[in-house]
Amino acid sequence: MTRVLICDDHLIVRQGIKQVLAEADDLRVIGEAANGADAMRLVRAGLAAGDGPDVVLLDIAMPQRDGLDVLKTLKSEFPRLPVLMLSTYPDRQYAVRSLKLGAAGYLNKSADSEQMIDAIRQVARGKLFITPSVAEQLASAVGAGGRKPAQDEQPLHERLSHREHQVFQLLAAGRSVGEIAEQLVLSSNTVSTYRARILEKIGVRNDVELALFAVRLEQAAGAG
Repeated sequence: MTRVLICDDHLIVRQGIKQVLAEADDLRVIGEAANGADAMRLVRAGLAAGDGPDVVLLDIAMPQRDGLDVLKTLKSEFPRLPVLMLSTYPDRQYAVRSLKLGAAGYLNKSADSEQMIDAIRQVARGKLFITPSVAEQLASAVGAGGRKPAQDEQPLHERLSHREHQVFQLLAAGRSVGEIAEQLVLSSNTVSTYRARILEKIGVRNDVELALFAVRLEQAAGAG
């Protein structure tokens, strides 16, 4: 059972999300917050008691402290806690800022029930989720800003070594170099070297573009 905390300043939005999540047997809403301070209090208390959220749904636009500020604090205190940002903004810049601050996903509030449930399930499993319309904008920007991979290039598993592929998957899931080093029992310098090789091999410039590359790769695999 995936425990979900909803943080949005509009009661009607929180009620709507609760109704949507009630359709999924594997998701349970454990709390609601109308502002960032309440969200932090609930997360801290819940995790301290061993019954905290597995996923936080966080509105990007809230009074007092905006969602990005709350996200930064959450990821600082709880780096492994997946945070799915909710937004009415279609602009890719908000998605980029969210990802840079450690968000596990970016979901537009216009998403249907199935997409919202799928997004929560994906980030709970350590994957990245971006609303398709925004992902397309981001993919286009990445393609325009860097080397666009040719259609006849080698598959990813042939371009990367086994260890590089492991590091790639963990980077795409939002893990830091330090966390990857600990998980794979490597030094941080070694992981940083693998990261540099991966960025060069797949033709991207930073971890955000790497995560977007991973999303496009997964979408292409799903379409096939």
